[in-house]
Amino acid sequence: MKAYVFPGQGAQFVGMGKELYDNNAEARALFEKANEILGFSITDLMFAGTDEDLRKTAVTQPAIFIHSVLLAKSLGEEFRPDMVAGHSLGEFSALVAAGALSFEDGLRLVSARAQAMQKACELTESTMAAVLALPDEKVEEICAGIDGVVVCANYNCPGQLVISGEVAAIDAACEALKAAGAKRALKLKVGGAFHSPCMEPARAELAAAIEATEFHTPVCPVFQNVDALPHTDPAEIKANLVAQLTAPVRWTQTVRNMIADGATEFVELGPGKVLQGLVAKIDPSVAVSGMQ
Repeated sequence: MKAYVFPGQGAQFVGMGKELYDNNAEARALFEKANEILGFSITDLMFAGTDEDLRKTAVTQPAIFIHSVLLAKSLGEEFRPDMVAGHSLGEFSALVAAGALSFEDGLRLVSARAQAMQKACELTESTMAAVLALPDEKVEEICAGIDGVVVCANYNCPGQLVISGEVAAIDAACEALKAAGAKRALKLKVGGAFHSPCMEPARAELAAAIEATEFHTPVCPVFQNVDALPHTDPAEIKANLVAQLTAPVRWTQTVRNMIADGATEFVELGPGKVLQGLVAKIDPSVAVSGMQ
C-alpha cells in the first residue's frame, strides 16, 4: 500500500516550486491564484527571495503548502493514495491532497494559522531545540523537571526529538539533557515555540477559521499528528487540527501506525527530503522516495 507524506516548516529552499511553475499550466494557474488569495506575490519569494524571507512564518507555511499540494496535483491520475499524513503544517497539505479541503480553503487556513502563530510568538520569548540520542522517556522526564514552559513538541524518529517552550526553560533543559548524555541539544532558528502551550493565544483564531471552513470526507484515511491515528470524519479532523497547535507532532507513532495498517511504500511530496530520512530511520524495511 502507498502512503503519501507532506513536509512541515523547515523544508523550504529558495527556488522551490519554480520548475513546477515553468512546466505545468495547471500549477502555474494555481500559483497565480495563491498570489491573489494571499495579497502578495509568494511566487517571487519562493523563486527568488532570500533565505530570511522564506524563514518568516507567514511566508514559509503557505510556500511549503502550495509547493506540496501542487506536486500532488501534478501527478493527476497517478495520485492514488491508500493513506496520507503530514508533519505539522504538512497535515493541511495532506488534507487538500486527499480531497478533504479545496486548495483555496486550505491556503486561507494555512495563512490564518501562520499569522495567528506569528502573533503568539511575539507575546512570549520562546524557541525550540533539537535533541539527539536520548530515549523519549528521558527527554520527557527532564523537561517535566524544568521550571517554566518546556515540552516535547516533535517525536521525529527514535533518538530525535524537538523540545519547545520559553527561551530560559529551553536553555535550562538543553544543559540538563547534555548532562544526561544527549549527543546534541541545540536551539533551532525558528520563530517561536510551536506545538507547545506558548501557542495557546493562537487557538481561538485558528478554531474560528477552521469552523467557518467546509471540510469533506477524504478519499483515504488521514493519519493526524495529535493521536497518530487515521481519520476520515470531517468533525474529528477539524478538532484535531485545532488541538495540533499546542500538542506534539507524533511522527514516529504515525509512521509506525501507517505501516501496521499496511503501508509498504512512502512517497514524500514537497520541498526537501526530511520525511524520507525520518521514515527510513523509523523502519528501514519500507520503500521511501520523493518528489520536489
